[in-house]
Amino acid sequence: MSIPPSSIDLPMPRWIYVPGESDRAEADQDALWQAKALVPSRFCDYVPARHPAMRYGIALNDSGYLWESQAVLEAVWAAAPQAGRERTLLRACIHVAKANLRLRVGKPHAAARLFGEALSELDLLGERKAITAGDGFVEGFPTAALARLLKAKLELAMLSKADWIAIAVMGRT
Repeated sequence: MSIPPSSIDLPMPRWIYVPGESDRAEADQDALWQAKALVPSRFCDYVPARHPAMRYGIALNDSGYLWESQAVLEAVWAAAPQAGRERTLLRACIHVAKANLRLRVGKPHAAARLFGEALSELDLLGERKAITAGDGFVEGFPTAALARLLKAKLELAMLSKADWIAIAVMGRT
């Protein structure tokens, strides 16, 4: 799954918000509201792989807008079907974005815990039987590749800022 930023018609935020380093009022809320406005109150059977807000949330993570990514992916997660597999995968992606942010602010132990939670979500996803097939987010996502990368990161003695994970490029690893 590769999501080039140019394929998304939403503007990237004008600056990166980092909690503890800048005032929350400094977050570029306008860009985030544009993405969140695209999220329906609920998705019916699954979250489409090509949904622009979901793709934008992943592109934000991969471009270093980690807090912003988390905010958009949480909006998509909230609209995902309660028993849907996409909800589980979105939780894993949210944990990755949170872990990446913890790495940026120098909290490697918190990042390792969040990478572990993301891996647990992927394990849970693997145990759940696919009910629908189609163009859902789960069907095209390389969950096994992400799980392998998370395991490799968790085996490191200490994580560093360089250990952040880009979600969209997982299909290329």
